[in-house]
Amino acid sequence: MIKIELETGGSVWKVLTKPGDQVEAGDTLFILEVMKMEVPYEAPVAGEVTSVHINEGDAVEEDQLAVEISD
Repeated sequence: MIKIELETGGSVWKVLTKPGDQVEAGDTLFILEVMKMEVPYEAPVAGEVTSVHINEGDAVEEDQLAVEISD
């Protein structure tokens, strides 16, 4: 199980995946807005998204768990 944690706080601008989706390494999972900049988060491995812990519009913090992928 791969856990994607946030590197910085910000606002969730767009969530591009949901549980059950198959992703490839490099696919964009979600985009944060940090200081008016868009910061995409990509899948580090191919696998199935098992959980999404964030929603569009959420205010999030550094080290918060965002997405889990089973590889």
